[in-house]
Amino acid sequence: MGQESESFSSETAIAMKMTHRIFSENIKLMVSLALIVWPSLLVFPQAENKLIRQGNRQYHDENYKEAEIEYRKSLDKNEASVAGRYNLGTSLYRQKNHQEAILSFDSVLKAYPNDKIRSQSYYNLGNSLLKFSQDSAGAQSNALQGSIEAYKQALRLNPGDSAARYNLAYAQRLLQKQQQQQGQGQQDQQNQDQQGQQDQQDQQQNQQQQDQQQNQQQQDQQQEQQREQQREQQAQPREISKQDAERMLEAMKNDEKNTLEKLRKQQVSSQRVTIEKDW
Repeated sequence: MGQESESFSSETAIAMKMTHRIFSENIKLMVSLALIVWPSLLVFPQAENKLIRQGNRQYHDENYKEAEIEYRKSLDKNEASVAGRYNLGTSLYRQKNHQEAILSFDSVLKAYPNDKIRSQSYYNLGNSLLKFSQDSAGAQSNALQGSIEAYKQALRLNPGDSAARYNLAYAQRLLQKQQQQQGQGQQDQQNQDQQGQQDQQDQQQNQQQQDQQQNQQQQDQQQEQQREQQREQQAQPREISKQDAERMLEAMKNDEKNTLEKLRKQQVSSQRVTIEKDW
């Protein structure tokens, strides 16, 4: 199946011509080749041929779903029909059912040895793989790399196929861009991981500092509480025992007696002093 997307073929007139050739003329060519090469394999050759012609008419009228139905009916008549498989692939591609189109063209390559048809099938397979690589279902697959290999195979069989050469270069540019984006994405991820590790280390350091500050505050509070307790203890009056109190009282009495005795002696001494007469 040829390339219908403008991103593939509208940039050059050659590619547009090749697209038209693949999608239109080769359908008729494929029908005639299948009927000539393997007439003995067709269980119902006339019925199959009629269904394929009906499918071709629907295809050229751009009724791709109706064309698909007719091609599938032809395969019901003859499962080995290369014409049915090939044309079914083109109708599936036109409906953007790229995954099933891949299977159809791959089945043609496995069944039909003619280099011309194989070259065209590889070209269509490459287009289907390329489109599938851009679908959400195939975005993470190896479909893009597969399309490059399919175009290379088409060119090995038909080196003069300008459309295959153009699409090969286009697919290679897409792959290179994809690889660059993946490399940049990996670098960004590494940067994010490193930043995450740095943030985690900073967070741990901050937590350690907070823990140290909290521990220091607790120690300061404990020390302050101890100092406060000491001040309270020093401010409280000391209690003495009864014996100590009696001894202190006795000592005070003795001191008082001694003091009185000293005073008495001083008084006596003063009375004994005589005053001499002054003649």
